Amino acid sequence: MLYTEENVRDNIRNREGKRVFFLRKEDRLTPGARDWLSRERIEILPAEQAKINRYRLENGAILEEKPEHMTHLHGEVLVEKNHPRIRFRGAVDEVQAEILLCQLSVSRKLQERLGELLACARMIIRCDVLAETMPEGKLAGMTAQQLRERSHRPQDFYGQPHFMPESTDGMEVLALNRLRCVVRRAELAAAEAFVDEKGMPTRPDILRTMNRMSSLVYILMIETKAGK
Repeated sequence: MLYTEENVRDNIRNREGKRVFFLRKEDRLTPGARDWLSRERIEILPAEQAKINRYRLENGAILEEKPEHMTHLHGEVLVEKNHPRIRFRGAVDEVQAEILLCQLSVSRKLQERLGELLACARMIIRCDVLAETMPEGKLAGMTAQQLRERSHRPQDFYGQPHFMPESTDGMEVLALNRLRCVVRRAELAAAEAFVDEKGMPTRPDILRTMNRMSSLVYILMIETKAGK
């Protein structure tokens, strides 16, 4: 296989707290992919080293085999499958699935907006697994403050007040409304997954991004309802 920069980004792994890329002997990297790995200081390791011979639990205990009721949190670290962060990842997987279905029910312009939302959801999973910080960039061209203002005061920006969806609102609005519910559920899962014993957030970047995603979907509902 020939790995492009995009392929490489999607296949970065975490090994003992460091980002690494496993490459088989028969596979190759494009110049762009190799340059990106070099810039990011990500080590290229033989694919044979990807196999984990021993596993570690969060409490430091070592296991020689992976139990069926456990899964990977990151690298060689195992947790139970109902761990809050695993539940959160499942919720974000559901968001991605719902976005893809929603794209089949909306206009081309909305499909593009949802495509940006899909990329954001995938970046959240990446940043959780690899312990990276979520980028601060805009979402749909809007800052966090702009998203907040428009979702709180839609009448001022779109001439459309807050509303309760009805079946007469049409497929686009209803599909976006269901997506909003799924994103909101993932946001609540994040609030449970990323908090310490004192109730303080451990990943404010992910919590902030989830809130922005929820706001954007609601704004798309408002825009569609208003015929914007």
